[in-house]
Amino acid sequence: MADATHNPTSVHISNPIKWMICAVASLGFLFDIYEVLVAPLVLQPAVMELGGFSPGTSEYRYWTGLLFWIPPLVGGFCGLWGGYLADRFGRRRILVWSILLYTVSALSAGMATRMETLLLFRALCFAGVCVEFIAAVAWLAELFPDPKIREAVLGYTQLFSSLGGALVAGAFYLANRFGTDLPAIYGGHSAWRYTLMSGLAPAIPLMLIRPFLPESPQWQQRRSEGTLKRPSVAELFRPEFRRSTIVTALLFACAYGAAFGTVQQSPQIAAGLPEVRLLPTSERGQATAGTQTMQELGGLAGRFAIASLGLLIVSRRTLLRIFLIPGLIVTAIVFFYTGTTSLELFRIGVFIAGFFTIAQLTFLGNYMPRIYPLHLRGTGEGFAANVGGRMLGTSASFVTTHLAAVMPAALPGAQLAYAAAVVGIGVYLLALVLTFWLPEPPEKLPD
Repeated sequence: MADATHNPTSVHISNPIKWMICAVASLGFLFDIYEVLVAPLVLQPAVMELGGFSPGTSEYRYWTGLLFWIPPLVGGFCGLWGGYLADRFGRRRILVWSILLYTVSALSAGMATRMETLLLFRALCFAGVCVEFIAAVAWLAELFPDPKIREAVLGYTQLFSSLGGALVAGAFYLANRFGTDLPAIYGGHSAWRYTLMSGLAPAIPLMLIRPFLPESPQWQQRRSEGTLKRPSVAELFRPEFRRSTIVTALLFACAYGAAFGTVQQSPQIAAGLPEVRLLPTSERGQATAGTQTMQELGGLAGRFAIASLGLLIVSRRTLLRIFLIPGLIVTAIVFFYTGTTSLELFRIGVFIAGFFTIAQLTFLGNYMPRIYPLHLRGTGEGFAANVGGRMLGTSASFVTTHLAAVMPAALPGAQLAYAAAVVGIGVYLLALVLTFWLPEPPEKLPD
């Protein structure tokens, strides 16, 4: 491998600039998940306001299903080709434009007046989010060629993803509590609008520091020398990459399936608990936001734990199983039992479920750069994370919302909890089986 830190012809990047890049990537990760996890919080009030549909009706299930599923589908398709573009035109350029796309789309979604408009801008927002993750991971991996430092940087910067989840829960809570003090939008003070529009925030610091951000030194060197190979999606399925491509794509699908089909249903499950249904409307929003916060704090703890253990445990299979086996048991207990009985118990359970589920995303983010060469890194990551994760995995939310209709329970919230449990158990079991085929990657990045 051409090591940018030891090759005298490579581009030198000072430590302050490296940490600025880490800050930009962390900001991107934070608002990446911020934009994704805003959906469980705002979709119910948005669909009720824009469409006039009540929870439990077929129209409500139809539109919430579309709003949960179509944006990840569009984003996954764009993310695949975004990875290809990052291999062709550079990590920095694609990263910056992807962040601008999802922030402007977030603002536009908050101004939507029709269901179709909301769906369009949520899809564009997801397109930016899916591309951003791929470009940021490749950029960071190539910036820190030392295996231990790279593992730590990738692991700990992804902690900000879970901070994004906690931040959006806090933003929704504040919008519910203080929304009447904010400027009216179309004559009203809908908390869901303010929460969506707050996603514009990262565009401001990004544009200020953009001129100081360098390109990936390894990618830039190869391009300058004329030795950068052209990426190809077909190359992912050549014999040397086929097993890695298929297994990692399916593991991403399982991780996203557990996150979106199970854990991310928590705010809506909490809203359906009998004790929450008796609360005034304003307090219901605070109750669901509190559940989202516990879920994201659990995810934050899980990301930190797996990033730390990743520095100590050599076998990637063993590391992943440490989180999959207890996660399977916890998922069954939390969503079959606590999700239908008590808000307090459910919040504790969601914290633990988030711990084991979200940690898998950090594992895969660290794992992916180690299995593809430089010219194929973005394309390979884009396929696994977006086709496997965003397109296939997030469709579990669509499955959950429709499976809920046939679950044996009297209340919609309990039906959703049972459906989430079934989906979660299924994807956890599949992920455990897949670990037997997961390749153990080399420490150094492939050339």
